Amino acid sequence: MNEKLFLCGISLEELVIAIRNILIDPESNNTGEEEILLSREQVCELLDFNKTTLWKHTRDGKLKSYGIGNRVYYKKHEIFSAIKPLNH
Repeated sequence: MNEKLFLCGISLEELVIAIRNILIDPESNNTGEEEILLSREQVCELLDFNKTTLWKHTRDGKLKSYGIGNRVYYKKHEIFSAIKPLNH
């Protein structure tokens, strides 16, 4: 276990977020933990969608959105739960 890891071009905040995403099981129910909400822009970036595709998946019930005021959010663990493997 004497391997070394060198990180270049990543901020401490980005590293913490990356480690947190690895350690948090996206399939878990997040009980006892703060719910992670993602904006439409963040979901589009995460899934490599445009906003029209995101809207269609939301309209079809594949993704569930939540409104706070006039803003729309998605629960991170629900996004990961909606992703299903393809059978080839």
